[in-house]
Amino acid sequence: MKRGSLRLRLGLAAAGLIALALVLAGVGLTLIFDRVLDARTADGLDRTAKLIAGQVALAPDGTLTLPREPPDSRFFAPYGGLYWQVDRQGDPQGERAGGPALRSRSLWDRGLGTVPDTAQEPAVGDLAGPDGGTLIAVTRRVSIPANGANAALAVTVAEDRRDLAESRATFLRLLVPSLGALFVALTLAMSLFVRRALAPFRTLRADLAAIHTGTRARLPETFPEEVRPLVADLNRLLDAQERDLERARTGAGDMAHGLKTPLAVLDALARRTEDRHPALAAEIAEQAQAMGRQVERTLARARAASGGLRRRACPVAPALARIVGALRRLPEGEALRWEIAAADELAFPGDEGDLTEILGNLLDNARKWAHRRIRVSGGMGGGEGRLVLEDDGPGMSEAAIAGIARGRRWDETRPGTGFGIAIARDLAEGAGARMQFGRSDLGGLRVEMRWPVPES
Repeated sequence: MKRGSLRLRLGLAAAGLIALALVLAGVGLTLIFDRVLDARTADGLDRTAKLIAGQVALAPDGTLTLPREPPDSRFFAPYGGLYWQVDRQGDPQGERAGGPALRSRSLWDRGLGTVPDTAQEPAVGDLAGPDGGTLIAVTRRVSIPANGANAALAVTVAEDRRDLAESRATFLRLLVPSLGALFVALTLAMSLFVRRALAPFRTLRADLAAIHTGTRARLPETFPEEVRPLVADLNRLLDAQERDLERARTGAGDMAHGLKTPLAVLDALARRTEDRHPALAAEIAEQAQAMGRQVERTLARARAASGGLRRRACPVAPALARIVGALRRLPEGEALRWEIAAADELAFPGDEGDLTEILGNLLDNARKWAHRRIRVSGGMGGGEGRLVLEDDGPGMSEAAIAGIARGRRWDETRPGTGFGIAIARDLAEGAGARMQFGRSDLGGLRVEMRWPVPES
């Protein structure tokens, strides 16, 4: 895809938006995971706190006792990452006159604080750990009977957040590749979607190429609703171009018709005065012929310049057969061997009049210069139409080929105006064809025309 491609721009924009959406989704999922992990951890700690609160009791001497400690092995390993502690309410450090607070062996010689009281029970928050880490802690405040009264206790259970960080890291190790795979899948899906969405424009381009080469006259009305206004505008432009083309051709024909009569009168006057004023008659005849050639050149230019968007293509084989049949009856035409091999499907991207004039000029030139043989071949392939005309005459030098121009004569001994090949070239280029000159393997001039053919 080219740098300015709409498909590339849409693809890059879609990929950027997908990446941004996935990054935001990853951040959001991580935050959700953290909240869920904290909630599940706090729920587990609260269950342990309830278990401890259900078993704690006061001895007759007022000390706290716990008949059975929670079974998790981390409670027994120093700084094992899981801690519990029971305090009398208002004794957050676990020390009082009646004896130390109850706490897990994992606290070793340290104590836990309590989470500040909140309206919601249990209270959940962060506390400083015995080894300098941060703990997520749950404090449940309970009352137990003691010597005919109630004793207020604070049961705190905490877990080191570094253990939670490992779970978070595991989650991220799974999340990042998953989001990457999702990015690739969504980008490919969006690429296919963009390609599908731009399919009408590819069809439109192919139809316009068909109009340029003459295989289609108008754009079809089968495009999606969003593209149909553009198609309608293009069809209106084609109609306007067709009308302008017709007016140009009509004007050129009117000009030719209007000038032919005065030129014929001048030629007649020149012949009438030839006996009495031969020099004047010769000058008038010369100027009349020059004006005639100028009219012919102007008409050829007008027709070539009106090429643009063609509306139809002309089959080459029938026109070629008709022109060769006519040239066979001209002087020296019957003595030549005409080798014609043009494919039936070969079509020229112009109207029949242009093709007839191009082939007529080129074949007539070949007839004048050929010794015994003229060869014409043509076909389609590689997305191009191709037509080659060759003769076995003297040919042209490279310098002469490079200097081809309208009205230039290469041999004054042969009749002609010198406009034939130049006019044929102008008409071919006006129809979108390329014309190249060279030397044929037959020995004479080789003229090759190529033009693009749209894919069907």
